[in-house]
Amino acid sequence: MHGSDKQSSQSIALPPSVLPIIEVERVSKTFGSLWALADVSFSVPSLEICGLVGSDGAGKTTLLRIIAAMIAPSSGSVAVGGLDVVRQKTAVKGLIGYMPQRFGLYQDLTVSENLDFFMDIYGITGPARKQRRERYLGFSNLLPFLDRKAGDLSGGMRQKLGLACVLVHQPKVLILDEPTNGVDPVSRQEFWDILMEMKREGITILVSTAYLDEGEKCDQLILMHGARLLAQASPSDLKSHCSDLEEAMVQRIQAVDQSLAEENFAF
Repeated sequence: MHGSDKQSSQSIALPPSVLPIIEVERVSKTFGSLWALADVSFSVPSLEICGLVGSDGAGKTTLLRIIAAMIAPSSGSVAVGGLDVVRQKTAVKGLIGYMPQRFGLYQDLTVSENLDFFMDIYGITGPARKQRRERYLGFSNLLPFLDRKAGDLSGGMRQKLGLACVLVHQPKVLILDEPTNGVDPVSRQEFWDILMEMKREGITILVSTAYLDEGEKCDQLILMHGARLLAQASPSDLKSHCSDLEEAMVQRIQAVDQSLAEENFAF
């Protein structure tokens, strides 16, 4: 450790904006002989948008499911808001809003009925129910479509309805797994406008994305490949010395693959 003993023994008070709200320590996950995650560690400061990017099959969805207390790690630990996701699962779920790739909207129910269903789950009643309906459907531009069935919505509108349903209990942390995959560019921008507003209102967001223009909007990025974390940095730092973010990612991934190939050849 660098610095004097006096400095190292002092407790440094960090502003809330940089305190980690998600802490992942040496997390591994196996499914039989398959390694989905291998010794992954990182933290996410409060009030930031952290993007999870990388190659297909890198372990991003598995990692998000562990952080959302949906599955347990094989080893290592994860804390959200200081709560252990395994030992304090129920409390953790009260802190987070989790939107998987296939969010469970009821296709035969209307926009209004889907939102009512999720407010029933979270026990939201009285004046708060009306306020949250108007708020979350309002900024999602879904109020004109209250009586339309979810199955009849466009892809972008379905995703915004899913996000509204996730937000009704006003979580501190949003965990989103490729929420704009396959959505048109205009709807993607509208979705990210909502995320930026949620950040301004004090929500921390961890989102995986296949779109690097979305990665550019994040405060920091976590790059994964082959079940491992390759880098954690701001978009500008990650792409330093490269023409763009895509080139930076490809270079890092190819370097890892080349190193592994050389190790295997040596044996």
